[in-house]
Amino acid sequence: MEIWIPITVAAAFMQNIRSTTQKHLKGKLKTIGATFVRFGFGMPFAALFVSIMHFGLGWELPETNQTFWLWVILAGFMQISAQQFLLNAFSYDSFTVGTAYSRTEAVQAAILGFVLLGDRIALSAIAAIALTVAGVITLALAKSNLSFAGLLSAFNSRGARIGLMAGACFGLSATSYRGASLALGEGLVEPNFLMQAGFTLQTTITMQSAALLIWMAVTDRAEIGRIAKVWKWGLLAGASGACASFGWFIGFTLQSAAVIKALAQVEMLFTYASTIFIFKEKVTKGELFGCALIVFGILVLVLG
Repeated sequence: MEIWIPITVAAAFMQNIRSTTQKHLKGKLKTIGATFVRFGFGMPFAALFVSIMHFGLGWELPETNQTFWLWVILAGFMQISAQQFLLNAFSYDSFTVGTAYSRTEAVQAAILGFVLLGDRIALSAIAAIALTVAGVITLALAKSNLSFAGLLSAFNSRGARIGLMAGACFGLSATSYRGASLALGEGLVEPNFLMQAGFTLQTTITMQSAALLIWMAVTDRAEIGRIAKVWKWGLLAGASGACASFGWFIGFTLQSAAVIKALAQVEMLFTYASTIFIFKEKVTKGELFGCALIVFGILVLVLG
């Protein structure tokens, strides 16, 4: 088994923990505060990862270059834009339509990766991407009265178009992070995927934390005080988020963003497992079918 597979699965599990923690904090903080917790409290852990590799293991730090900075800035901007597009999609159309079309990010990442980075994907991986995307769309539809036919008929709606833009931005963000990490390999005597991923993460999360902190300082200083009061939960969200992001960036360094995004859908299975075994909630046949499609797609991806 290639190493990016268990790392991506572990990242998806850690992201599930981070998401659960952020939901808990959402009742205590505003959206921007809960968002900052993910980056601000994760920044020390990202620095710790790089410090261990550099000072503990003696691995050299990569030299940054223009290509790296262009990819990092583009990735950060696209990640923020994706969130904004997704929120706008919900306001123009149903939550289901916006979510379903935004989930095309893996497909769009495959196209963008080929165009921008020359990434080529095997036919089995393409099939796996299609299956996992179909699975998450099925899960989105299972909680509503909307059918696949209804989803297609809503294609020309404003919400669907904005949802597609959200998916494109998510896909471009992931592809850009891969481009940034690969660019660092040019500055190392011996390319090291762990250091490349860790350094990209540290740079990115520092920029995002600074931007959010400045925004809060200008628009809502009281939110900074509320964040300080929930520092224990913030540390949990930051640690799990940093571990998840480190895993994603390692995956992006070793494999195309589209393939990593497809395997990352395993997070949906963790979510539904929590729903069934922890919260004792019932799931519909449609949700079970969606989960089955995701499992089948992951098996095709891993075994293909």
